[in-house]
Amino acid sequence: MIVILKQNAKKEDIEKFTKQIEAKGIKVSPMVGEHTTILGFLGDTTRLDMDDIMAVDIVESVRRVQEPFKNANRKFHPQDTVVRVGKQGVPIGDGRLAVLAGPCSVESEEQIIMVAKEVKRLGATVLRGGAFKPRTSPYSFQGMQADGIKLLLEAKKETGLPIVSELMSIRHIDLFADIDIIQIGARNMQNFELLKEIGRCDKPVLLKRGLANTMEELLMSAEYIMAEGNQNVILCERGIRTFETYTRNTLDITAVPVIKKLSHLPIVVDPSHASGQSWLVEPLSKAAAVIGADGLIIEVHNDPKHALCDGAQSLDFGQFEKVMGELKQLRETV
Repeated sequence: MIVILKQNAKKEDIEKFTKQIEAKGIKVSPMVGEHTTILGFLGDTTRLDMDDIMAVDIVESVRRVQEPFKNANRKFHPQDTVVRVGKQGVPIGDGRLAVLAGPCSVESEEQIIMVAKEVKRLGATVLRGGAFKPRTSPYSFQGMQADGIKLLLEAKKETGLPIVSELMSIRHIDLFADIDIIQIGARNMQNFELLKEIGRCDKPVLLKRGLANTMEELLMSAEYIMAEGNQNVILCERGIRTFETYTRNTLDITAVPVIKKLSHLPIVVDPSHASGQSWLVEPLSKAAAVIGADGLIIEVHNDPKHALCDGAQSLDFGQFEKVMGELKQLRETV
């Protein structure tokens, strides 16, 4: 349920009204705008009589929300959420195109620091890198794990770039204390215990859409995080599984405007995992930029042909420079 308050509502009257509602076992989530204050009622609101609420002096209007996601719903929060990352407060969702770039997996100290310096020079604002790698085959490279986290932090120290890396298990959460964005991968999108755990921390979360999940299911997974108190969620469209086999996945570009309509949360696009092929990263990145994505997460490697993980979809430095140049011109035009 959403309650829109009158512009002249006094703070003490709002607090009194809030306590009355919370006494009924309903959580009240306020959203204070420049001219309007909105109260979102979370919980079993079927017990609340809309006429009784409308009779309160400070209430302008009341409406019920039919969608099962509440915190992530744009109706509750009409203004776009801007997630600020790291000590520098790098913004994601403020209208600019954030670029999160780096290797699929950390392979060595020399490699990750070299890539970090290059992607920063070319305009990336966040360094991506996998320390723990979910792989389809148990015999594939699983990442450097704890040692990979240490190397990411060294790259952060060298370049100042905030870091995003994937968390696969609650058991590893302490290792991510100094990681700036916790990534929840496609395979863990509905690992609800993991989502609840990261919902209790104050760290930004990059939540990837599952391979066969709907947009509403993605928003419900975000709701698990936000219901625990963490509102700093960044959604990611990374391609879904369809009958098409030419590409690794199928980029659902419609997810960007649909999510923008349904939710206030920022959404980034991952053209690398969507396509699985480096030559497709540029056109898919352009499409995402034009349609209104808040950012891109792109795999960049110093030597893609010899990468230990996903080399076929990784850009080398020259390719990444070209993509960044094209995106700059495109965004200026749009």
